[in-house]
Amino acid sequence: MVFSRTSTGLIVILGATATGKTSLAIAIAKHLNAPILSADSRQVYRYFDIGTAKPLIAERDQVPHYLIDIVDPDQTLTLADYQDQAQALISEFHQQGITPILVGGSGLYIKAITSGLKIPRVPAQPELRSQFEALGQNYCYQVLKQVDPVGATKIHANDRVRTLRSLEVFYVTGQPLSSLQYEQPPAYPIVQIGLECPDLDSYRQLVSDRTEKMVAEGWLDEIRDLQKRYGENLPLLKTLGYGEMSDYLASKTDLETAKALTVTHTCQFAKRQRTWFRGSGNGDQPIHWLPTGSNWERAINLL
Repeated sequence: MVFSRTSTGLIVILGATATGKTSLAIAIAKHLNAPILSADSRQVYRYFDIGTAKPLIAERDQVPHYLIDIVDPDQTLTLADYQDQAQALISEFHQQGITPILVGGSGLYIKAITSGLKIPRVPAQPELRSQFEALGQNYCYQVLKQVDPVGATKIHANDRVRTLRSLEVFYVTGQPLSSLQYEQPPAYPIVQIGLECPDLDSYRQLVSDRTEKMVAEGWLDEIRDLQKRYGENLPLLKTLGYGEMSDYLASKTDLETAKALTVTHTCQFAKRQRTWFRGSGNGDQPIHWLPTGSNWERAINLL
């Protein structure tokens, strides 16, 4: 095994959404008596539970989970904020001789840790951000392509959060975010395990089943509660799944269409996740790929 009490490191479980990362991570964590650090850019927000497939309270009772429910939905958690908290936790566990498990599908969150991204510490600029928001995502993305063409190639045209953050950094520093970021990989060993469903038809069925399960578990009520508390224009309510279901609640579409769009958009998002992890987004460490449904014993053999 790569890790011991004298040689601690980091285990990373990554992959596209709905590939079984949480269940595998919990099984490994129970075997190794290790804590889990979330690397999910929406699970950090309180009250966004069902639609983000956040680990259940019962699961969190079995294994300590960190970096979940750490900020309110109307607040901003920057990549630098996440990195600071994750790195502090990893350091704390290493001092105790513990190797934690980093789990999630947010590629940039994972890369911030495994590659040691150096991120400009530019605080949120609410007034500047609101001005950009008023211009609309399409316009903002076109501006981003002009001021930071390199960075724009790494951000999807509909990714409002990262678009606004990149513009925010540019207008505060006068420099493109892509030129301010560099890497300083950590010295400790890292093992990355990726989960992937090789059959796209089977994967689509997984996503469809999960979407049905979320609705059955009360996802629509969760969204209604969030709308009452934070308003229907809360940016997080426009994200994957929440936006489609919000349209249904606003009578802009029917439920079956909303579910079908959620499945289609999730599969499209998963394709971008797979491209990221199989491209330059995975850092210098290799990713050991396993098929969805692999048991923990197979994963343990890679450590």
